[in-house]
Amino acid sequence: MAATVTALRILVFLYARISEDPLDRRRGVGRQIKDLRYWAVEEIGGEIAGEWIENDRSAHSGEARPEYDKMMAAALAAAQQPGVRVVVGAYHPSRLWRQRVERAQAIEDLRAVKAFVSFETGGYFNMAKASDRSQLANLGESDTAESEVKSERVARAALERAEEGRANGAVSYGWRRIYRHDDDGKVIGFDDVEHPQQAEIVREAARRLLSGEAQMAVEDDFNDRDLPSPGTGMKRKKRSILQSEDGRRWGKGSVKKLVLRKANIGVRVHQGVEYKAAWPALLSIEQHARLEDMFSSGEATSTSPGQRKHLLTWGEVATCGPCGQQIRIAMRGNSKRGSKKATYVCDGKGCVGRNEETLDRYIEGIVVEVLSDPAAADIFAGDRSGALAALERVEALRIRQGQAADDYADGRITREQLHRITRRLADDITTAQAEAKKLQPVDLTALDGLIGEQVREKWPALTVQRKRRVLEALKFRVRIHPSSRRGPGFDHTTIDVGWHGRELTA
Repeated sequence: MAATVTALRILVFLYARISEDPLDRRRGVGRQIKDLRYWAVEEIGGEIAGEWIENDRSAHSGEARPEYDKMMAAALAAAQQPGVRVVVGAYHPSRLWRQRVERAQAIEDLRAVKAFVSFETGGYFNMAKASDRSQLANLGESDTAESEVKSERVARAALERAEEGRANGAVSYGWRRIYRHDDDGKVIGFDDVEHPQQAEIVREAARRLLSGEAQMAVEDDFNDRDLPSPGTGMKRKKRSILQSEDGRRWGKGSVKKLVLRKANIGVRVHQGVEYKAAWPALLSIEQHARLEDMFSSGEATSTSPGQRKHLLTWGEVATCGPCGQQIRIAMRGNSKRGSKKATYVCDGKGCVGRNEETLDRYIEGIVVEVLSDPAAADIFAGDRSGALAALERVEALRIRQGQAADDYADGRITREQLHRITRRLADDITTAQAEAKKLQPVDLTALDGLIGEQVREKWPALTVQRKRRVLEALKFRVRIHPSSRRGPGFDHTTIDVGWHGRELTA
């Protein structure tokens, strides 16, 4: 009896990948797939079972490759069907794998189903044979070593740029780049200098946030004025909702990212270590520290009036005299004899309570009186020497961090010693920054336009959020004590008030 011969189907699973294509032009992967299609049919003599493409995605960095995972899953499943030979095809071994662990796992998975691996540039490997598996592993090891050497070279160059304070990549928003040339016109370096329009936008954003405006209000105003955002002219694969084609609009959080950059104060950050930058600072260290505090506390991110309806609730501004707890709002009163009214009450045991409208009017009257003094700016400027000394200590510690990085690069200390020094200095920097904040005089940016007689006219029109910012800048403190008086009326003698340079009354 003659044996029946079943025709063998050769299924080729094509995978194409390019590591870098930030503009998403897809030309590289397009060329790979075009060549692979011809190769799979004309040279391998197989059927194309599918195409999986990953553009602008590295195989060395360890980032997820979902298309690769799908291709492998489909190939392994197909290889278990009778009468089928599965071939995983790519342009070159480096397109499939760069990491040793990932390559070893794939070889083992393909061995289990007796699949094949082949490349358009040459090489056909049967994963059921030990010799073929060994050859493929050795071929891939060369790619891995090449990637690692390149990665080390790039990392060392990046560290050198950081140590010199030079920018990494394109010029940042707020600066413009001026290139230096030799006598033959060849570029030999560059300098980043202030961009006249963008630098002023950064300063305006910081100034307005520090004066009490909400982040969203600033972003909306910038959009209304059609000011260019940091994303202007940048091509992206995806854009957020409402973003214009040219990336000009300010999105939610754009202003926050802009003002919190360390670059604004002339600091270059590389792998968590700070270095003195070669470009000019746009903001002072004091301004940047205050902005960080505002965003960490949520003060600058208010998006609606409802998030700050009451002048004295929460925080350190107002506290209960008997127990020291914060103050909150509650509705108090006899609804039968009249409507209940908003009342400041102790958030602890309810030790004290004051009518919100009456207490606000009393406190605001004191604030206006304090600010109406033309000499207030000089009074609140205070002695900055202590804060400046602390900030200078911060700068010295950052320099020491850079020196430690130099010592590691030169082989004088080990990586573990570098990490230990960096962590210790980072803690010292945090302590010095906290000391600078404590010794800092009044933040005069929050009082912009509110010193002198004009404050009497301007104050009523301010938002509650802006008024609260003024109270915090002046370090106003209100302590509410129980009142022995019953019935209507306001007993101001039960309210202790203090501010910068004036202690709370006993």
